[in-house]
Amino acid sequence: MTKKAIIITGIGIIVGAIAGFLYYFYVGCASGTCAITSKPFNSTLYGALMGGLVFNIFVKSPKK
Repeated sequence: MTKKAIIITGIGIIVGAIAGFLYYFYVGCASGTCAITSKPFNSTLYGALMGGLVFNIFVKSPKK
C-alpha cells in the first residue's frame, strides 16, 4: 500500500469510528439486545471497520 492509500483508509477509520459512536449515542439500543448498538465499544469498532472499507474504495491501485 502506498502512503496515500494508508492515509485515506486511516481517515475512513476515524470518520467511521466517530459515526459509529454517534449512532450509538443518538439511536442506540435501549433494550440491550442489539449486538452492535447495545455497547459503545461495539458500535465504534463496527463504524471504524465500515468507514475503512468504504474509504478504501477510493484508493486507486497502482498500474503495472
